[in-house]
Amino acid sequence: MDAPDRLTAEVVSLFAKITALYSREYETASAHHGLTPQQAKVLLALDEPLPMRRIAERVGADPSNLTGMVDRLQSRGLVERVSDPADRRIKRIAATEAGRAAAQDLRARLRFASDPLIALDGDQRRGLRDLLQLMVDSQHPGP
Repeated sequence: MDAPDRLTAEVVSLFAKITALYSREYETASAHHGLTPQQAKVLLALDEPLPMRRIAERVGADPSNLTGMVDRLQSRGLVERVSDPADRRIKRIAATEAGRAAAQDLRARLRFASDPLIALDGDQRRGLRDLLQLMVDSQHPGP
């Protein structure tokens, strides 16, 4: 396979820079609260009480890893396990008052991650989305 052309290399470099900005911002904001970036994402996903499986889907985490994260957040008083009103055998995870305050502060600190497309108008956003979707759709399964 040929080496990527210069334009492709520049685009790939920009993807890397955007990813680094996003990651660095999450690391800084979560560290302010003594959290890992993944714990911060869990806390931010709790705009309502959710079962673990839904939280895992929202944050892109393996459900088996989520239990430990929730345990650590609970030990810090940021989340609690509550019974599902429709089925009391099911536990949902809910942010406590302290957890909601921390999430609000995290959102304020995540300026780039909250809206990385702020410099783009609606047409530019739709165009970017369509181009990125084309890239994803064009991927072929590996050997």
